[in-house]
Amino acid sequence: MSDLLDTIRDLAKKTDSKILMVVLDGIGGLPLTLDGDTELATANTPNLDALARESQLGQVELVGAGITPGSGPGHLSLFGYDPLHYVVGRGALSAVGIGVKLGAGDVAVRGNFATLGANRIVDDRRAGRPSDEKNAEIVTKLRGAISDIDGTPVEIYTESEHRFVVVFRANGGPALGANLSDVDPQATGVQPMTAQAHDDASKKTADLVNAFVQRAEAALQGEPQVNGVLFRGYSDVPHFPSFDDAYQLRAACIASYPMYKGLASLVGMDVLPVEGHEDALEGKVKALTDNWSRYDFFYFHVKKTDSTGEDGDFPEKVHKIEIFDDLLPQLLALKPDVIAIVGDHSTPSKLATHSWHPVPLLIRSEYGRKDAAARYTEEEAQKGSLGLRRGTDVMPLLMANALKLNKYGA
Repeated sequence: MSDLLDTIRDLAKKTDSKILMVVLDGIGGLPLTLDGDTELATANTPNLDALARESQLGQVELVGAGITPGSGPGHLSLFGYDPLHYVVGRGALSAVGIGVKLGAGDVAVRGNFATLGANRIVDDRRAGRPSDEKNAEIVTKLRGAISDIDGTPVEIYTESEHRFVVVFRANGGPALGANLSDVDPQATGVQPMTAQAHDDASKKTADLVNAFVQRAEAALQGEPQVNGVLFRGYSDVPHFPSFDDAYQLRAACIASYPMYKGLASLVGMDVLPVEGHEDALEGKVKALTDNWSRYDFFYFHVKKTDSTGEDGDFPEKVHKIEIFDDLLPQLLALKPDVIAIVGDHSTPSKLATHSWHPVPLLIRSEYGRKDAAARYTEEEAQKGSLGLRRGTDVMPLLMANALKLNKYGA
């Protein structure tokens, strides 16, 4: 463990108090004009506003100043794992999240279905966000065209919408390296990149990835929209210290998207089943309510505040924030001893991608000090008593507010 996790593990104690961490994915935003408001400030959020007036607020940098976090590092930071020390690729998170077991030497890769125009120019990195049914159809087509590459078994899995997972199996041979560059340029108007190995152990993996891209484009040539693949987030089998061991918590994850379930599973949380479509929050509230007595820590994930930001849709991100605000009283009715509302990164609609901007943090407990913040917004969070914090500070603060930490030292 890192020094911080070691210290928390030594101080943590079991109590009956309950902690609810709500992660509004990509919640941080930007105004469309310098004199405008962010999505949070624009949204009509009477329930969040009332909660903010009873809470402590601040800002969180998930990795460090100026560093734009991916969802994996952002969540690891919130869970108290230094993302500069505990590194995991998105591929493994997605694979574990959909129940795929990785063996020694295997490499999992996160894929996006994409729309390529003339000269292989990326027109849409997410191929218009196809339905899960269309995703499964394309995966079936690729499985028929690519079952192995030069003797290396290749497995292809549906994740959701534009997302899919590829696993290259070592199959008892030399371990495949995962240290290589992305195919996904994370921009439109340019061609996909060629995977480049960063060490000798990853040269074979880079060849496999590049061969997969060529064969996939050939197999999808007749598709009007889903006609390309982009890769990022290569990962071999990751290992993390146990969340339960570090915090003395019975922890549960309530999420729908495989990547977030995968990360929670890797740190040792129980992943609870959620009824209904992955975008519907009602099933998540039911899972929370039905299991409230069984756990003392809940991670509750809300995805669409991020997806709408990635789509550059300011009004729709505002709408998704308002939907969560309508839902908030159901969470508060469970009377958590500590509730935190935070993001894993910012996704301003203005940028249509993740950004380096700090996210607002709210913590309410019986033992918190009121501060000057009157709303859960980026501007109000700057007035809060929690100040600007690192993401790894969040779990110790929640533990302290839940009276789950003993005194340090004599």
